[in-house]
Amino acid sequence: MKIVMLGAPGAGKGTQAKKIAARYQIPHISTGDIFRANIKAGTELGKKAKEYMDQGLLVPDEVTIGMLMDRIAEPDCANGYILDGFPRTIPQAESLTAALSDKGTAIDYAINVDVPDENIIRRMGGRRACLNCGATYHVEYAAPKMKGICDKCGSELVLRDDDKPETVTKRLDVYHDQTKPLIDYYGKAGVLKEVDGTKDLEQVFADIVKILGE
Repeated sequence: MKIVMLGAPGAGKGTQAKKIAARYQIPHISTGDIFRANIKAGTELGKKAKEYMDQGLLVPDEVTIGMLMDRIAEPDCANGYILDGFPRTIPQAESLTAALSDKGTAIDYAINVDVPDENIIRRMGGRRACLNCGATYHVEYAAPKMKGICDKCGSELVLRDDDKPETVTKRLDVYHDQTKPLIDYYGKAGVLKEVDGTKDLEQVFADIVKILGE
């Protein structure tokens, strides 16, 4: 079972990917994790990636695809995997399709966790983080016992810059421009499945399980 997770930043696709991985006993693979592992191990691809990252540049698709193909060739991916955060663009999706095709395989499901922009802006704008111990809260869904104070260490909670409405709006603009076309791409490939991400977290997961099977 080879799955690509789609959805806007803040839609909850990462959370669902972890739950899918646990239920179906397949690895949850993010490009960030792959980059870190390759750089730490000092692989040739890792060295190339680091050169770009050190300059603040995006890692070229061919380097990322190379790392990804190495990762999914590992034994723990024998029964499938979930890709989270890749592909982000049509050229990346086309490169992935071609690389998998060369190995005689293909993506089985592209699951889009669909959440309207206004819900995401409200959801992310309600997040609060403790910069001291790393705990996270939400003013609506997981509020601290005392407003603005971390339950764990008593430090002040803050709204991160990443979660401010103007930043979230910019990230959503990039998503709509570059990443949303993937929904059409995988739709045409006949593997797209959509779930309503505005539902309760467990209900969203139950909907995904209905798609994937018990």
